[in-house]
Amino acid sequence: MGATKWLALLLFHPLEFRTLLQFYLYHEQKRDIKALKEHPTSGWDRQSMRRCWDFLDMTSRSFSAVIKELDGDLARTICLFYLVLRGLDTIEDDMTIPDKVKQPILRKFHELTVEHGWKFDGCGPNEKDRQLLVEYDTIVEEVNRLDPSFKEVIIDICHKMENGMADFAHQAATTGKIYIATVAEYDLYCHYVAGLVGEGLSRIFTASGKEAEWLGQQLELSNSMGLLLQKTNIIRDYREDTDDQRYFWPKEIWGKYGFNEMKEMYAPGASEKAQWVQSGMILDALRHATDALEYLRFLKNQTIFNFCAIPASMAIATLELCFMNPDMFERNIKIRKATAAQLIMRSTNPRDVGQIFCEYARKIHAKAVPTDPNFMQISVACGKIEQWCEQNYPSFIQPPNTPGNPPTLDGYD
Repeated sequence: MGATKWLALLLFHPLEFRTLLQFYLYHEQKRDIKALKEHPTSGWDRQSMRRCWDFLDMTSRSFSAVIKELDGDLARTICLFYLVLRGLDTIEDDMTIPDKVKQPILRKFHELTVEHGWKFDGCGPNEKDRQLLVEYDTIVEEVNRLDPSFKEVIIDICHKMENGMADFAHQAATTGKIYIATVAEYDLYCHYVAGLVGEGLSRIFTASGKEAEWLGQQLELSNSMGLLLQKTNIIRDYREDTDDQRYFWPKEIWGKYGFNEMKEMYAPGASEKAQWVQSGMILDALRHATDALEYLRFLKNQTIFNFCAIPASMAIATLELCFMNPDMFERNIKIRKATAAQLIMRSTNPRDVGQIFCEYARKIHAKAVPTDPNFMQISVACGKIEQWCEQNYPSFIQPPNTPGNPPTLDGYD
């Protein structure tokens, strides 16, 4: 931030100023992938891998920082995993590519990803990640350098994902169906685009030897972690997606409130019913919260935990920001930088992340209104988060202030 923004923050949001100052002063970067000692695992000494790191920065600033701090080969592996799936997603999302051209590319993308020299320049000029595919041969080169155990996972997940994406793209192109009809169909779509990412990450963590072998078999929990993040993004990006004619909210949720088109939710006079739809979408996302917390509890490597926990904490904070917030229908809203910095600093262990989930669940419950048809179910969903935290980390047991000391019991509880 510039000096003017820092000054404005100090004058109008002094607590946020303090939080951001603490973050920049004390939250040190754990790993520098450019350092000479990191070259054997980060690949920074190769021009092709440096270009891949550039693409990661261009396509996802939020994930880029946490990916770079992962231990050893994991950072490079997950960077390439992300870029492969980003390339696949770019082709699927590009409405300028005819279905007859798109289908064969999607369905054999896992083969093209290891085909030396393959690249694609057929995306529309306005597609934001077009350049990634124009230079995709660079990614192909680096994927082929990976350890076979990592490469096998990436190709397998790509194969599963591409067929699901191709099915949805073909259905939209040939039937004229622009809306996802049911919650079950919505879950399936999110599984293809995010749940499989969770599965792939768990299998990569296991293949690295940094997590237990059985973690790669936790398919339901891995899927839930992916769905929580994906559904949060879909909810937050409502206006941007609707303006671009991308419709991901299932009609089963919004159709029952009298809407015939998704864009009707930001029409004048529709705000109350739109908020009921909004709460229904957030309720649907909250059912993945305790599974995500359970998944985090299984992780033992600190860099892997941070990689998974920080997006999860951001997700629950974003859901709370969106809940009963009419601004979400008018523009893309995001949590404030100071809030994000605080969440990053706190998301270091399962207990504290559980506490973060509890705090935001309480805020969601406090904003819920009895006139909302989803009021009771929202209350139950928030209560389940509280129950999970109390069951796994009882509030009457306080962790020790210093290492080596026993935990203390709260006699007043």
